[in-house]
Amino acid sequence: MIKTTQIAADRAYDQTKTVLPSELAQGIYMTHAPSLRALKLMHLMIATSGGRMADDTTHQMRLSDVSAIDGMGHYDQQSLKPIFAELRAATITHDKPDEFKWTVGGLLDQATVDYRHEVTGDVVISWSFGRTFREMAEQSNHWAIMDRQSVFHFGSKFSVLLYQHISSLQGLKYVSSKRFSVPEIRALFGILDGKHKRFADFKHDVLQVALSEINSDLTRLNLTATYHKIGRTVAQVEIAWDVKKDLGKVRAETGKHSAGRQARLDGTVEAVALVFPSFGPIKYGPWEKICNENCKFDCGFVAREFRAFCERKNIDLAGAHIEKTFVGFCKQLKER
Repeated sequence: MIKTTQIAADRAYDQTKTVLPSELAQGIYMTHAPSLRALKLMHLMIATSGGRMADDTTHQMRLSDVSAIDGMGHYDQQSLKPIFAELRAATITHDKPDEFKWTVGGLLDQATVDYRHEVTGDVVISWSFGRTFREMAEQSNHWAIMDRQSVFHFGSKFSVLLYQHISSLQGLKYVSSKRFSVPEIRALFGILDGKHKRFADFKHDVLQVALSEINSDLTRLNLTATYHKIGRTVAQVEIAWDVKKDLGKVRAETGKHSAGRQARLDGTVEAVALVFPSFGPIKYGPWEKICNENCKFDCGFVAREFRAFCERKNIDLAGAHIEKTFVGFCKQLKER
């Protein structure tokens, strides 16, 4: 039987996807569910460890690796402290029905940030996963392959939790929906007792937020919710899914700046002024199209040169005329 760690190792070349054990993806958080920023960092850590996620070892990346990813936000060594504290506090359970036992443990053993060379920007992040997570990953033979940029661009932790759960089911044959009892779906989102007691509040503040963001052009999935009642009370929520036919819009949206995204989700504007990203690639978005239409250079090279040009000229990358400036810059490169 194929193991999750083998799939992760085989897909190490693909920087657009993250492989998660389905046991983790399906929401094994019991208490202290991480925040949105902590969930995004968790996905990056698992993606970085790849096929070695189950190894009793120390994994490593640099802070610059985090900052280079569109949608991850900006961090310094101090802002990482509370995020790692959240991941350290997250409690997970690994259920083994065939062995008639379950284990409660943690996702993270410890994390260390070496900032001795912070002035030069060389901050090193090291971590080791907790024993419970490593055992779960080692024994896992079911997995979720997720679009990494979709996760990094989400604006709500509820979207991440629902998206990773459905992604773990989406590849199963003859399965296109799942029913949750109300307590089950509340647990999936990590909703504590006392919060969103009325189902109407839970539906508006949690479920609809996640559905709206997942159904936007940020992901390849379309989700629909059906509410099953006993009398006048909602007893179960059925989530069904299918894959969008036009994935070009998905690639375009994850290539756009987050500014104006909520307006695009709400449909309150027809168009939002483009903002040139301050770091990272410009592939699969409007900037790549502009680059290809106006010059033949590699888009990564053009993006670096354009950022340097704007810095020298003190040009705001979010300025009203940045698109026109970029078109002119590309044409000048072509002539040269």
